[in-house]
Amino acid sequence: MSEQKLTGKVALVAGGAKNLGGLISIALAKQGAKVVVHYNSDATKQAAEQTVASIQQSGGDAFAIQGDFTQVANVENVFAEAKKRFGGIDIAVNTIGKVLKKPLVDTTEAEYDSMMAINAKTAYFFLREAGRHLNDNGKVVTVVTSLLAAFTGLYSTYAGGKAPVEHFTRAAAKEFGARGISVNSVGPGPMDTPFFYPAETPESIAYHKSASMNGKLTDIKDIVPIIEFLVTDGWWITGQTIFANGGYTTR
Repeated sequence: MSEQKLTGKVALVAGGAKNLGGLISIALAKQGAKVVVHYNSDATKQAAEQTVASIQQSGGDAFAIQGDFTQVANVENVFAEAKKRFGGIDIAVNTIGKVLKKPLVDTTEAEYDSMMAINAKTAYFFLREAGRHLNDNGKVVTVVTSLLAAFTGLYSTYAGGKAPVEHFTRAAAKEFGARGISVNSVGPGPMDTPFFYPAETPESIAYHKSASMNGKLTDIKDIVPIIEFLVTDGWWITGQTIFANGGYTTR
């Protein structure tokens, strides 16, 4: 296949307003992609608008759209609006997730249902809509977690909710492969973003840092190039979960 470029392509980034998702949105736009910046709720609306403004000020094309992806109709709507606005979709990146750190014996049914909806259900139906709507030779990436390779407690609903996404990825890669669509997951280590800290204590933060090769948390700036590669020249990689964590976990 010829060299992969993003000029003229359309990318949909779920959770694309801020943190890792925001960086991905901006990075893909810099390479020439038109970007659909999805955000979940009013709490991230301003961040989504700022990301869109940054892209537009740099000469790119983007728009923001809201949707709670635990409701399948919203996933369907965002894909439909992306096609309506830009004519098609070539790249779909899903960064949606939520952390809960809690003993299994103390976890409520409501917490379990919410975590599974956010971490597993959204990923499944995001992949479904990507398979329905992406152009041939498209690229799909889901952000999971390096805890999938950890032997640890307290993250049962977080790592447990992300674990099915590995199989969703393999199934989608096999089913979409005949159309040239690659499907992968990327598992960062604990990332130095506001997403990470609320669930942790100073002691656990120190432990997470100590487990990487340089004593630091994962920098989201080091994850973006991996995703950029997967949606361009890394097209031959498919059905994989790639850990990017400075040695935090491995398998």
